[in-house]
Amino acid sequence: MKDKNQHQITTLLFDYGGVLAEEGFRDGLTKIARQQGLDPATLPRQAMDAVYDSGYVVGRGRESDFWQLLKQRTGLTGDPALLRREILERFRLRSWMLEWVDRLRRHGYRVGILSDQTDWLDELEERDHFFHHFDRVFNSYHLGMGKRNPRTFRTVACRMGARPGEVLFIDDSLSNVERARAAGLRALRFEGREPLERELAALLE
Repeated sequence: MKDKNQHQITTLLFDYGGVLAEEGFRDGLTKIARQQGLDPATLPRQAMDAVYDSGYVVGRGRESDFWQLLKQRTGLTGDPALLRREILERFRLRSWMLEWVDRLRRHGYRVGILSDQTDWLDELEERDHFFHHFDRVFNSYHLGMGKRNPRTFRTVACRMGARPGEVLFIDDSLSNVERARAAGLRALRFEGREPLERELAALLE
């Protein structure tokens, strides 16, 4: 984890869905696809494209724009309120992750969330009350830019008061990890509890 040729890590950024919490967006849409006879491997990717193309994920579109676009592209049907419930109820915080966040913070690291999320993340905070574990929360909906834009990573590092090389970013998406590295951050792909805990324990040694 430590490399004398790189800046010392001072700051950690965690993705929300798929890292801090179970991946409700993908899991919910997979179930919806199966219920409606759509391709469960394809619908989550189409939904991610639609949430970007509608502008909803960066705060320049409405939720209704997202659902309308996704329905047009895929043949998805149903009440958006019921569809969103299938998604939101599957975002479940991993308590062991929050324990690590708290431990890192006690050891003097700055910790933040960097998530491609909509105003749904605000609803999830109202339900689960987890923002207080973090120094900063960067939600693409309020930030006005998402992780598909490489500039996002350097912007967030700056707002955390760190140089890019001082930041370790953790995400379950390989493409996001690659973009973060290209922006100068140190980045780790989440591949399960055991390998991540080994990395975090090494950081604290």
